[in-house]
Amino acid sequence: MGRFSTVVFLIFPSCIIFAQDNRIDIVRPDAPELASFGGYDIGVRTLEFTDPDRIDILNTERGGESAIYDRSLTIEVWYPAQLAAGQEPGGEYQAITRNPAITATLQGTAVRDAEPSSADARFPLVIISHGYPGNRFLISHLGENLASKGYVVASIDHTDSTYDDQQAFQSTLYNRPLDQRFVLDTLDNLSNDSGSFLNGLMDAETTGIVGYSMGGYGLVNNLGGGYSDEIVGSLLAPPNSLLQEHATGNPDYRSNLDPRIKVGFAIAPWGMASGFWRTEDLAGINVPTFYLAGDNDTVAGYEAGVRAIYEGAVNSDRYLLTYKNAGHNAGAPYPVPLEILNSEDTTGASHYTDPVWDNTRMNNIMDHFATVYFDHYLKQIEGRQSYLDVIPDGADAVYSITRGKQNDDHTYWKGFGPNTAIGLKLERLRPGE
Repeated sequence: MGRFSTVVFLIFPSCIIFAQDNRIDIVRPDAPELASFGGYDIGVRTLEFTDPDRIDILNTERGGESAIYDRSLTIEVWYPAQLAAGQEPGGEYQAITRNPAITATLQGTAVRDAEPSSADARFPLVIISHGYPGNRFLISHLGENLASKGYVVASIDHTDSTYDDQQAFQSTLYNRPLDQRFVLDTLDNLSNDSGSFLNGLMDAETTGIVGYSMGGYGLVNNLGGGYSDEIVGSLLAPPNSLLQEHATGNPDYRSNLDPRIKVGFAIAPWGMASGFWRTEDLAGINVPTFYLAGDNDTVAGYEAGVRAIYEGAVNSDRYLLTYKNAGHNAGAPYPVPLEILNSEDTTGASHYTDPVWDNTRMNNIMDHFATVYFDHYLKQIEGRQSYLDVIPDGADAVYSITRGKQNDDHTYWKGFGPNTAIGLKLERLRPGE
């Protein structure tokens, strides 16, 4: 065991698991209520998809014809499972890190290639879209957590945006919205394919997308926030005004939006502070959206970035959860891998950390609110709204419980223990506000 290894107890509804090293399934004792894992066992599989005839941004020259190629994507899929007799929860992931020379071994609860649940129901789909760079394992804590609660979760390795194949930024700018929609379409087809393990397991008509950073950039576009016409021809954008495909000024843009996307969960979405949206562009969003950000985000920006998107999406019902004093890594990345900490070269460590907040605590809070939000909008579970109807600033809420009973002056955030909402703000704006 390395000198930076940690030993913790994971507390689940029916068991205590002894754990160490790079666990992605830790639920701290001070975690909010719905961060705990659900009642389903979890399976996980890796899929390979290919989208034929995509424009090849990297090989398209300015002023020339668009190059065409087959774009390949790797997908990690978590799903409710039915374990065989004697089969125990648990498994490992080999995850390339922010330092591509280092591969981390992550430990989780999912079982590789487990049989899908035989429950007579189709589970909602949640798609996870990482940042630039990143990979499909960066938010794996949420993938496992939601699958245990009755969701099929698909996390994308975005080609040209991963740690080991990072290419020019223009590829990500063009491909990110398309990747998200292509994966949704392909998974929907598999859910109706008798030869697929997803057959009858998933309901793509009730889909939510989680987008972090550049994943959030693509998500905002897929929710109806067309890119500004001014950015299309800029030197930052892909060549030959190809970004026009995703722009407000394109008459076909809105017809390409996917009505199966019922809700968005945007974590530190990048682009607003760099001119990718105007107020009139954000007004095109009418899909309910949960925004999450740190108010010290120097990558996506806060006041001119995430908060400006939240305030500008005036035709949607939306929330903004703010981690006070946190940066761009608020909520999403799992904790820094021990393989990086134990290396002489700690390059990439800051990619996973925040100077103020503990990563596992941030993960737990995000998993709680993602559960609340998707349960409410995709499953219509009664009572989930009450977890969102809170005093906006957690520091102003009063925790007042005597012998397990709430007193009249109790106004604390539902599901949070004493003092655990300090440092958080949760605001809401309705359509027209």
